[in-house]
Formats: sequence, C-alpha cells, structure tokens
Amino acid sequence: MDDFFDLPTLIVIVIAVFVLFRLRSVLGTRTGTERPPVERRKPAEVAAKDDTVVPMRPRGPGAPELDDDRRARKLEAEIEQFSHGDAELAAGFRDVAEADPSFTPKSFLDGAKQAYEMIVTGYATGDRTTLKNLLEKDVFDGFARAISDRETAGQTVDFTFVGLPKVEYADAEYDKKNVLVTVRFHAEVVSATRDKDGALVDGNADQVQTIADEWTFARNPKSRDPNWKVVSTSQLD
Repeated sequence: MDDFFDLPTLIVIVIAVFVLFRLRSVLGTRTGTERPPVERRKPAEVAAKDDTVVPMRPRGPGAPELDDDRRARKLEAEIEQFSHGDAELAAGFRDVAEADPSFTPKSFLDGAKQAYEMIVTGYATGDRTTLKNLLEKDVFDGFARAISDRETAGQTVDFTFVGLPKVEYADAEYDKKNVLVTVRFHAEVVSATRDKDGALVDGNADQVQTIADEWTFARNPKSRDPNWKVVSTSQLD
C-alpha cells in the first residue's frame, strides 16, 4: 500500500486532476439543451453562401448586351451547322431570325420533327382535331377530304411510325408578312390500308417503307400565336 502512495504517483494524480479541471472549464458540460452541430454552423455557412451567390438575371448596365451577344453567337453557330455551306439558306435563316427572334434552326427542326410524326399519324388514324391544329386551312381541307373518302370506302389503315433517319432544311425566307421554312423529311413507317373486308388494298403490314416529303411551315411573326402551321406539302420521288 505504501508503494501505491509514493511521491511520484501523487504528483501524477495531482497533474491529471488539474488537467481535467481545466478541460471542464474550457469545454463546459453537456446539459442536453445544446443546438445540434449543424445549427451552430448555419450563420457562418449562410454568410459564406451570400458571398458566392450568382444572380439568376445578370445585373448592371452591360448585362443585356452580353446576353444578346451570346445569343447571336449561338444563332450564328446553328446557322452554319444547319445550312451546310449553302449561303442562300444561311441568309434565309438570318432573315427569319431577324423577323422572328424566337426562331433558331435547331429548336425549329426539333419541333418540325414532332409535328411531322403527329400529322402523318393523325392522317392515318383520321384524327382531324390534331390535324386542324397543325395545318393551314387549305392543307387541312385536303387531308380531311382524303380521310372522308377513305371512311366512305370503308377502308382502315394500320400504321406505325418508325423514325426519321434523315431530315434537312430546304429553304427559309421572310416574305414581309410571314416567315416560311421548308423541310425535307425522310421517314420510315409501317402502313397497310385494308378494305371493309380486311383485304389489303395498299402497303405492307410486315415491312418498313420509306416515305419522303417536303413541307413548308409558316407563321406571322407579328401574331401572338406562337405556333407554326404547315402551309404546303409535296411528296418527293
């Protein structure tokens, strides 16, 4: 027992007690009411974020010009990409874009592809409502007559739209009233027309066929209606 309370051991114990007392005074004790560590960091984190926030809309007197400059560069890059070196087509793109600032070659072509699929599918299924929304009146009347003739004959169409392996611009212009853009579509479809008895009249239900069309889309850039409509169609050889 005497060895346990020798002088060196007592010195170590005294030092340990002193250190623990100092730590307690510096760190304090947990009472169960402390805020979580995340809450303690919030003020500093918010201050840091405020210093690095990027405004959604650029501010300052030069900001609009910078936006216009970027938009112009993007448009010019798309014109170069989609005109394929055709100077006349490129000039037409610029005329259309100047008259209708919402026009860009890429976004227009994406929309034209969707419209083409909707129209040829609507024609096959006799969906006059869809066609009326996408076609200019004279073009719609022609499609509607063909659908009526088919229905009168008791014919039906089995139709599947497969895809558009090739789509390209043919022309673009502004005629001082409307902007007009012409696109060539090369589509793959499965189509079979049958009579009222189910006999095959045209097409092939088991074979993919390629159809090629050239359509012109138009809109009045001064109109509040943002939609383009097909104003002419022709079948390519």
